[in-house]
Amino acid sequence: MAQVATEAAMPVITAGQRRWRSLSRHPLFWAGSTLLVLLALFSFVGPDVYPKSPIATHIAHTLAPPGGAFPLGADVLGRNELARLMVGGQGFLLVGFVSAAVASALGVLIGLVSGLAGGLVDRAFMWFTDTVLGIPQLVPLFLVVVLFRPNDGTMIAVLGLTGWPLVARLVRGDVLSAREREYVESARSGGATPGRIMRRHLLPNVMGTVVVAASGQVSTTLLVLATASFLGYGLPPPNPNWAGMVASSRQYLYDNSWWLLWLPGLAFVLLQLSVNFVADALRQAFDPKNQRGLA
Repeated sequence: MAQVATEAAMPVITAGQRRWRSLSRHPLFWAGSTLLVLLALFSFVGPDVYPKSPIATHIAHTLAPPGGAFPLGADVLGRNELARLMVGGQGFLLVGFVSAAVASALGVLIGLVSGLAGGLVDRAFMWFTDTVLGIPQLVPLFLVVVLFRPNDGTMIAVLGLTGWPLVARLVRGDVLSAREREYVESARSGGATPGRIMRRHLLPNVMGTVVVAASGQVSTTLLVLATASFLGYGLPPPNPNWAGMVASSRQYLYDNSWWLLWLPGLAFVLLQLSVNFVADALRQAFDPKNQRGLA
């Protein structure tokens, strides 16, 4: 009886609490989160702390090495590299994360509708998903940049509207399994609408897949954005971006102007590493196999 009373007095640990405990014990989660916060502060708060223009030219200080009035040096036009690095991160963080959020939301919606409806609707959605998946994201991005004046909103729209297929496929797979369970059948027989079933019963049960897929989508989106910017089809001037800074500094690689290439390249690598660290920690935290034994 004492054992039963003791077990009854033990607090019930929810799935969310178990996942948070798994995350809080994962060093990669804290490393990635800390890096992300530092990069965000550097990019968005840094220009207020160090209010120098990233586009103002100082011809007398062309290719000035780090030091003095130019803590991280100057480029071929005498522009302040520290100021350019700060502003250059804003586009990557804003466009990368917002477009990944748009792609994830669209993928979740299509995956839910396709998996729950089944039949002809499912086949039509999956045909469309495979069609979009077969088109590299860089192709519509190049097309839009050539035909229209690119800006942050344009980039977010293009990357968001072309990056959802993998999320949709993962969510649809989970929904196909969940829709046959008793609680879904009970809700359906009780007269629940498809919208209510998706919102109240299916979505909470696929949130693990959604979170993991969304975190992976951020990494993919950043790579696509960096590739396009490196090739000159990404974030538009005059504001700099890290990939564009790397592309424009290639010809000075052997002129001992190392800061032009290595600093923006290092910033992007740190951003990508931080996203991958968090994504890997989330993947392990939402893996059912890793939930056993957590208390």
